[in-house]
Parts: sequence; C-alpha cells; structure tokens
Amino acid sequence: MKKKTRRPVKKTATKRTRRKSSTASTKSHVPTRGLYGWITHTELASANPTATKAWCAKVLGWTFKPSVPMPDGGEYMLFAYSDEGGGGIRPTNPSETPGSSFTVHVADTRASFELALREGAEAMVPPTPIMPGVTIAVVRAPGGVRIGFSGP
Repeated sequence: MKKKTRRPVKKTATKRTRRKSSTASTKSHVPTRGLYGWITHTELASANPTATKAWCAKVLGWTFKPSVPMPDGGEYMLFAYSDEGGGGIRPTNPSETPGSSFTVHVADTRASFELALREGAEAMVPPTPIMPGVTIAVVRAPGGVRIGFSGP
C-alpha cells in the first residue's frame, strides 16, 4: 500500500488579498474590541464648515471622505485622522456656539447609556441605531460635558 504524503500548502497572493479584504469588511461592521473606551469619532460644529474643512486638511493633514446629506439640510463632512479615528464637520444649529464633541467606542451602547444615567448623567440622545451593528447615544455627564457612545 502506497503511503500518502502531505504536501505543504503554499500561501499565495490571492489568499493574502482575500484575508485582507475580509478583515477590512469585518472592521467596518463588527466592533473593534481593542478600541473600547477610545475616542473614535469627533464632531465639529462650525459656523463655516467649508472653511473648517479646508483648514483641517491643510493644517492638520486630515483626509476627507465624501460628505453625506444631513436631514435638516447641509452636509456632514466626514474626515479621518487615523485608521482608528475620525469624525465629521457639520453646520452649527441656530442657538449653538461652534465647538466640538466626541464619541467613545463601547461594547454595548445601551448598557453604557444606562450606566451613565445611573451614575448621574443626563440623557441627551437615547440609544439610536444608525446602521446595522452600530447604535449611538449621547449623555451630558456631571459638569455639563457632552459624551457620545457608539457600538452595537
């Protein structure tokens, strides 16, 4: 009886490419556990979003993605300052002063929101699904600081 020998499996470029693309698609839809607790989204409310965008690109080196329309009009200008973080620039609301706020990546948005309320925060935006696998919420922490949560 002839003995079968195992041939070593060659790693090909197609396998590496396939592996990279599956990681990239997973990253955009599955929470990134290593980033829990990190600020992964910063929102800038600007009286002149176009000027703010140009300044951030030139001075800070941020890259911009295609803008998305906002429900109340205007554009939400998406930017990235790293592979793990970015945000958006939007027009200020009529009674709002220009400024910034941030969103923290969490394992469970609803649980984080409820814990924040139990610990003295005020609800601003309840947990709201914005796309499959992503829910956001916003609280005003003690001292008046606005903090967003984002995760499943």
